[in-house]
Amino acid sequence: MLREFTLEGVIQLTQAGKRYGPKVLFEGLDWLITPQDRVGIVGANGTGKSTLLKVLGGSESLDHGTMQTTKGITFGYLPQDGLTLAGKTIFAECMSVFAGLRQMEEEMEALTRKMSELDHEGQEYAQVAERYQKLEHEFGARDGYAIEAQVGAVLTGLGFRKEDWARQTEEFSGGWQMRIALAKLLLQKPNLLLLDEPTNHLDLETRNWLEDFLWSYPYAYVLISHDRYFLDVTVKKTLEIWNKKVHFYTGNYEKYLAEKQMRRDQIEAAYKNQREKIEHLESFINRFRYQATKAKQVQSRIKELEKIERIEVPPDEKTVHFKFPQPQPSGRLVVECAELEKRYGSTVVFRKARFNIERGDRIALVGPNGAGKSTLIKLLAGSEAPNAGTLKLGHNVEADYFAQDQYKELDPTSRMLEDLERVAPRATQTELRNLLGCFLFSGEDVFKPIGVLSGGERNRYALAKMLMHPSNFLLLDEPTNHLDLRAKDTLLEALAAFTGTVVFVSHDRYFIDKLATRVFEIGGGDVAVFPGNYEDYLYRKSHSGEAPPEETQDPAQPAPATPVETNGGPRKKRLNPIKRKQLTERLEQIEEEIERLEAGIRDCETRLLSFESLAESNRQNEQLKIYRADLTGLMQEWEEISSVVAIQD
Repeated sequence: MLREFTLEGVIQLTQAGKRYGPKVLFEGLDWLITPQDRVGIVGANGTGKSTLLKVLGGSESLDHGTMQTTKGITFGYLPQDGLTLAGKTIFAECMSVFAGLRQMEEEMEALTRKMSELDHEGQEYAQVAERYQKLEHEFGARDGYAIEAQVGAVLTGLGFRKEDWARQTEEFSGGWQMRIALAKLLLQKPNLLLLDEPTNHLDLETRNWLEDFLWSYPYAYVLISHDRYFLDVTVKKTLEIWNKKVHFYTGNYEKYLAEKQMRRDQIEAAYKNQREKIEHLESFINRFRYQATKAKQVQSRIKELEKIERIEVPPDEKTVHFKFPQPQPSGRLVVECAELEKRYGSTVVFRKARFNIERGDRIALVGPNGAGKSTLIKLLAGSEAPNAGTLKLGHNVEADYFAQDQYKELDPTSRMLEDLERVAPRATQTELRNLLGCFLFSGEDVFKPIGVLSGGERNRYALAKMLMHPSNFLLLDEPTNHLDLRAKDTLLEALAAFTGTVVFVSHDRYFIDKLATRVFEIGGGDVAVFPGNYEDYLYRKSHSGEAPPEETQDPAQPAPATPVETNGGPRKKRLNPIKRKQLTERLEQIEEEIERLEAGIRDCETRLLSFESLAESNRQNEQLKIYRADLTGLMQEWEEISSVVAIQD
């Protein structure tokens, strides 16, 4: 949806405020948007993020303050959902954004025909030729000769196959309709792009493409996203709506978190110093208030006390930490799969696929839409059977399956809090309400019947319910859908501490990078296994299976997820913003493991000093060799990672 204004330059909001009924969303906002700003809006659900985006797009008005827009700026606004298109093919719908260029092209063709009929020496020919030359120059400057190529590139980047381009738009589901709307906006290239959760309907591959597109976008954009990695690599300024106020932070989401904590620490330190000063003044006043000889000093301190502008420490944001009840351990081998085949009619999803899953694995399934990720989850859960091959669960393995439409399994007549109490009778109401609050159910919402909730709300509740009583083998199909950043963090923290085995599908890059220990790539009828997280998987894919070296670039600087050709040549690989933290955590793990191995070596050496039997001595010698070999490898890894961290410092 593109709106064109008659003013030119930037947008400026002055003392802007907005209400939603009696509730104040934000007030006192002063904000100047410059021509190449990259801004991410963050804040809890209900704080007014989407409303602020609508204000910028002109579909909502301010209740207080002013918004000035300078001449010539074009706005493109993408809502979270609700857009539907019909009556044209996908390609024709996208080409419609170039209506002005198409008219120009038609006029140029008409002028060409006219020039062929006129006398080349005549005055009219000269006038027509001059008009043609002017149009051709503008047409070329606006890339008119490449519009079809532009449409094809954007449609391909957003996951549309070439054979889909001729299909009618109404044939596509809501998520794909939003992709078409996004394609049109990106092709229009407005001066200010306003995107509300643009990654909601995108898989990992298309998110990566969109990151690269925005990286080289020539104009300003403001976006809302609950995808932390996407924010880290696309924005350079973060705007937070919290406690009815708007706060600005320089940098991406990772820097915003660090700067926010630093600001809070500074406020708390200043508050503490001020309190000490106030208490000192009050103590002096109270002590000498009634002594005539101290009256002048007392009055001086009373005036000083009155002049002090009291520092207020903002209230703490509620953070919910949740841990799964740990399940009974399974056997070491959780799943053994060989020669797996699965097909639907003539469509082959898996053909002789082989893989194993071991206890403690946290496996991310990746691949394009339709490759078979959800199918594999269903096969592992036993809700579908393979056509051939074997897929066996190991000893004491108990699977728990969270489907994309898990809400269908819930009792619509039950109330959320009562339903949760039946699952976890030992949990207190406070604990249950805190958990529901983390998944965006607060206040009287917890007493609602499940049947009145939307599909997304019911899925959020179904996930919260699973957390209360998990099995030792969790199968999660897009559990991060419909969750905000806070809920994702709670889920991530719980899964990271979970002692069972997890197989999951998610389109959230940060979530995968922090959780996965292995990546299964689904596609072409096979399952390809990659060690490490998504960052490691991308490296191995682009380097033909080489082990990924540790990064030496500043991880706070955004760069593309994979090398991308630009006009200036190949652009460097974008680093994962959380890579440095992972390196530091790995160093700590290695140091703990080194201590354990050194203790084991000392124990073996002590046992060898007192001979028990030849067999026992041989066993101790073999164990000692293993410990020393492991120690050598870990020491080498420790030195490599330490050197990388030192370079980054």
